[in-house]
Amino acid sequence: MKHTGNDTTFDTVLVANRGEIARRVFVSCRRAGLSTVAVFSDADSGSPHVADADAAVRLPGVAPSETYLRGDAVIAAAHAAGADAIHPGYGFLSENSDFAQSVVDAGLVWIGPRPDSISRMGSKVEAKKLMADAGVPVLAELDPARVTDADLPVLIKASAGGGGRGMRIVRSADELSAQLDAARREAESAFGDPTVFCERYLETGRHIEVQVLADRYGTVWTVGERECSIQRRHQKVVEEAPSPLVDSVPGMRENLFAAARRAAEAIGYEGAGTVEFLASGESGEFYFLEMNTRLQVEHPVTECVTGLDLVDLQLQIAAGGRLAPEPPPVRGYSIEVRLYAEDPAHDWQPQTGVVHRIAVPGTDTEFGVLRSTGIRLDSGVVDGSHVGIHYDAMLAKVISYAPTRTQAARLLAKALVGAEIHGVRTNRDLLVNVLRHPAFRAGDTDTAFFTTHGLPALSEPVATPEAEAISALAAALADSERNRAAATVDAGLPTGWRNLTSAPQVKTFTGIHGEHEIRYRRARNGLVADDFTDAVAVEFAADRVVLDRGGIRREFVVARYGDTVYVDSSLGPVRLDVVPRFTDPASHRPVGSLLAPMPGSVIRLGAAVGDTVAAGQPVLWLEAMKMEHTVTAPGAGTLTELNVDVGSQVDVGAVLAVVSSEDQPSDEEQSATSGVGE
Repeated sequence: MKHTGNDTTFDTVLVANRGEIARRVFVSCRRAGLSTVAVFSDADSGSPHVADADAAVRLPGVAPSETYLRGDAVIAAAHAAGADAIHPGYGFLSENSDFAQSVVDAGLVWIGPRPDSISRMGSKVEAKKLMADAGVPVLAELDPARVTDADLPVLIKASAGGGGRGMRIVRSADELSAQLDAARREAESAFGDPTVFCERYLETGRHIEVQVLADRYGTVWTVGERECSIQRRHQKVVEEAPSPLVDSVPGMRENLFAAARRAAEAIGYEGAGTVEFLASGESGEFYFLEMNTRLQVEHPVTECVTGLDLVDLQLQIAAGGRLAPEPPPVRGYSIEVRLYAEDPAHDWQPQTGVVHRIAVPGTDTEFGVLRSTGIRLDSGVVDGSHVGIHYDAMLAKVISYAPTRTQAARLLAKALVGAEIHGVRTNRDLLVNVLRHPAFRAGDTDTAFFTTHGLPALSEPVATPEAEAISALAAALADSERNRAAATVDAGLPTGWRNLTSAPQVKTFTGIHGEHEIRYRRARNGLVADDFTDAVAVEFAADRVVLDRGGIRREFVVARYGDTVYVDSSLGPVRLDVVPRFTDPASHRPVGSLLAPMPGSVIRLGAAVGDTVAAGQPVLWLEAMKMEHTVTAPGAGTLTELNVDVGSQVDVGAVLAVVSSEDQPSDEEQSATSGVGE
């Protein structure tokens, strides 16, 4: 990139963001010789992005509205720390034109498009009109007040934002009003603007987007396309470059690039941006969705196939650099998956807690551009990080690059299986199953992928029941060694040692596939288990066990945190809970209890004590990680307890309410038959 007499000078960059994207921007700043400043909320005081920066400024509070969305506080932080430029990352204030203008007015360099460009694309309603005038194909906007049965299904969208916030699919006219209200609340919470609109919903569309870069001299690059069709709750989960659909339709790539270039030129765009389209999987026809006037979460796949550092190019463009006439060609294939702290099998419930361990063996670079076959990791958390309720549930992005798409998918799946991810539950198994699915390998993906192929099947654990059982054996043997090492008397003797043969040692665990009672004893050839007569522990320690089973040896890495054990091996990751010898009476809960599926804040109540409720009827709504979650009655009955009110903060597992039914067994009857009172 060349520089001219229009250069803009800056030396210190404040990143008005957090987590993974802040860390990513800091890496490019350091390579460019720029100093860095982080901002952080009270909830993020121990976040890795704070330690990565040369200086950090506290934004008092925890909620986004009082911290990362406070433009005045961010600008004050920049002045206080001596920063002369601000990079917004993605989300939060990145597409807020008023904030961008305030940065410029404060005498700081805004590392992004001009405020008027952000404004013109900031309202999706106005942006679609502008694109139609520029000759870019669009889906017709529908007035929510005039939607009829003939228009269904429709998609409600927030005008001011993205990332799936404020989005709802409506297939029945009866649910339109309630879904509009919910979408407006979510949009107001996420973006400060409740405006929503509707458009025709394509059930099996393909989400294709074009990366653009433009300098202040009129050069516009279209830097390849990405496909992001596999989504949950309208948020992307798997992204790749190039698109298998575009590869298969003659002439589609040229038409996409031409439309994206017209979109950027229509608003005199400058910097990095993405023009998003919804395409038909059959004809290759496409329609403008929106333009994201910022860096995208999925930008690493474009970096890998082009060799470009997109953040560095943002910095250079902001400094007055001039792009070459043409971008570099695309080579190879790159796939990115988003590792979320969530449970896909239970309605994508976000998870909170401590990330005890996160490591992806074989990682070739962190936040770097891959130019040969390998794995890249962009993570916002490290060992010991705490995942709270206030921000997005994404932990990390894992990215592969290879000469072929099949190799990239295979490489990424293997890296995920071998990753050590201990603490919060994640969507790791789902990601592996998607990458290994025949439809994905064939490039047959669309926005209904999870519906078409069945979320329950795709959420199945990678480790089979047999793999979980043998992992439980490894956990038992490692635990025996841990206990022996901790012993204060006769520590030199093996656990369970006797002069004569006696009863075996017994340890019990529960996993996704059920309960595992492990009975083992010491034999001449090592430790052996009653139910695994062909398995011998040839090496074992408190954190590592090598089992020989039928002449095949495998290593099992074992980590224990309290009563939770993680076993990682080539058979797949396994999480086990230690079954206590005695039941804790404090764990008893009344029959019909509604338990909090996650920590969050109660934002609405749907019933009061004494009300009769039907099975599946909403009783209350929780807000966590910027999304609404409905808590419903487990069965028909009467609401006899309501332990929360609007504004209550609750922890996961808390008893929110109790629904009693005449045909339910009493607590005593339930406990006598099952030992569980929920």
